[in-house]
Amino acid sequence: MATRSHAFVAMPFGRKPGPDGGDVDYNRVYRELIAPAIDAAGLTAFRADEEQRAGSILTDMFQELLIADLVVADLSIANPNVWYELGVRHALRARGVVLLFGGKAPSAFDLYTDRKLRYGLAGDGPDPASLKDDIGKLAEMITATMESWHGRKISPVYSHLDSLQEPDWKTLRVGDVKEFWEAYERWGGRIELAQQEGRTADLLVLADEGPVAAFRAEAWIRAGIALRKSGQFALALDYLAKGLAIEPEHLDAQRETGMCLQRLALKGIPGYSAGRARQHYETVLKDHEGDVETWALLGRVDKDAWVAAWRRTGSDAATMRADAGDEDALLRAAIRSYRRAYCADPGHYFSGINALTLMHLAAHLGVDGSEPHARDTMAGAVRFAAENKVDGEQSYWARVTLGDLEVLTGTPETVKRAYKEAVAVPGVDWFSLNSSRDQLLLLRDLGFQPDAVAAGLAVFDRQLARTTPPEAAWQPRQVLIFSGHMVDAPTRATKRFPAEAEPIAAAAIEGALKDLDAGPDDLALCQAAAGGDLLFLEACQRRGVRCQVLLPFFEPEFIDRSVLPSTDGPNWRKRYYAATTAPQTSVRIMPVELGPLPDDVDPFERCNLWLLYSGLALGVAKVRFIALWNGAGGDGPGGTQHLMDEVKRLTGRVTWLDTRDLFRDLLPPP
Repeated sequence: MATRSHAFVAMPFGRKPGPDGGDVDYNRVYRELIAPAIDAAGLTAFRADEEQRAGSILTDMFQELLIADLVVADLSIANPNVWYELGVRHALRARGVVLLFGGKAPSAFDLYTDRKLRYGLAGDGPDPASLKDDIGKLAEMITATMESWHGRKISPVYSHLDSLQEPDWKTLRVGDVKEFWEAYERWGGRIELAQQEGRTADLLVLADEGPVAAFRAEAWIRAGIALRKSGQFALALDYLAKGLAIEPEHLDAQRETGMCLQRLALKGIPGYSAGRARQHYETVLKDHEGDVETWALLGRVDKDAWVAAWRRTGSDAATMRADAGDEDALLRAAIRSYRRAYCADPGHYFSGINALTLMHLAAHLGVDGSEPHARDTMAGAVRFAAENKVDGEQSYWARVTLGDLEVLTGTPETVKRAYKEAVAVPGVDWFSLNSSRDQLLLLRDLGFQPDAVAAGLAVFDRQLARTTPPEAAWQPRQVLIFSGHMVDAPTRATKRFPAEAEPIAAAAIEGALKDLDAGPDDLALCQAAAGGDLLFLEACQRRGVRCQVLLPFFEPEFIDRSVLPSTDGPNWRKRYYAATTAPQTSVRIMPVELGPLPDDVDPFERCNLWLLYSGLALGVAKVRFIALWNGAGGDGPGGTQHLMDEVKRLTGRVTWLDTRDLFRDLLPPP
């Protein structure tokens, strides 16, 4: 459950002379109309006078006008404070404003053409006859404004000054470091830690909990990058799109989107193609013409398209070489993109060595790609750029570039010496080594500098043999996520899972696991409540499935709330301890891993998402959801229906064990 977006309300306080004579109680307008409409639209309302903390109301007001996802301004009367606040918002942000009024329409020239909602007034407050309709219309207007966030600029300041850019809100901390910013820093720290430790599921949950949309955009983009790095390209696109919907000019997210499109095209996923990735990068370059990274990424698309055109299964060396030369247009396109990147930044040795290597291959294949003097000039420039980076964070890639240069112009001995320097850099991972080796394999397939290439391959083959491959880290074949009813408590008025139905439920769960061929190659994710959870956990353990238990509370509280209240609670508690301490089973505690629960988030809904994201982070196609459920809503938020809805939204692989059928003989008639 994502943290709600934040709406600041700029309006008169207390009783004021109304627009049509008589006093209006604007606190009533807020309580009875504006706050309910904001809530109905899925946002949280805030007025500066509601801040109970000691301090200046101006500090709260300025902060809200800067960071709030939406400002709702009531312009019913000529209240200078409200108009001032609206002006501040228009100066700070281009969008995110909803205007309303009661009585006569405001006549300010600058806002004359802006859409405004008129609400009914009667006596000293909202008109009861139109109140329900007014709430609905205001909620619709708020929803439409949020959904069209990046459409027409609402602020007349930004509308008329096209080149004006919004300020970096993260650097504009108004007044003292307040509770809001302290909470942001704690949240940001957890985001950073989850990213550093590779806990992608935790990152996905935390990303939804940003205090305002701008924070969430940043976290969603980071989540998308983490998913891309773990190979979950389609899911990464979803998160990058969520971030870009709020921050459409985020260049890193735009580049990452292109990388995901390209990887999906290379995997042959329907609907994705190299042309789509190329079009995306070309669109980015229209606004960022000199961005070296995007040009280099476009070069990679063109290079991959060229390689795919000649490197076909079953082709021998002579055929590949002939086909590579015939695809000269694609080869020249790749050279142009990489050269354009290098010209934008001569220190960007990565694009330089790619352009130079392709230029040498063009000459090798008899393709008109470059003149020898151009290759010699670029070789010197690339060498200078790489040599200036060998002691920095990119030390490995800089040294590999120097080795690549030796492949192009040196001897087998100089190649071997340069690559040995590269693989000796501390902390080099398997992926980097294998990527470098793949480049040499491409040269080998085309018969380029065979002795030098063989010398380089020998260095990487030796180092890869000493390095742990990613396959050594266990990856599940299937991820089995479970949610289901607890065993009824003795005080439960309407039976749902009577204690005597336990053998039936256990058999149904066992049957579902058998149908899925669950075993040691799979991972099970669940809570551990008395009833369906523990029956699932016990069944998985009998089949040798690895299990991970995710608890929404610290263990004592979870046992008190979700184990002991059931019929025969003490026995279920024994089973809980036995199951959670069994071999191949681990337990994670949500408040420890994710931090304190946000104010407007339900713990069970949060844990449901944690379960689901833990599965999705391992691969959407691997997720299998098993539900022991009667098809109805639960006793509160965060039940099986919530998880079922979330699973169906992202993947349709569901096994529903309908307790209305399973327990038919033990339940009262419907």
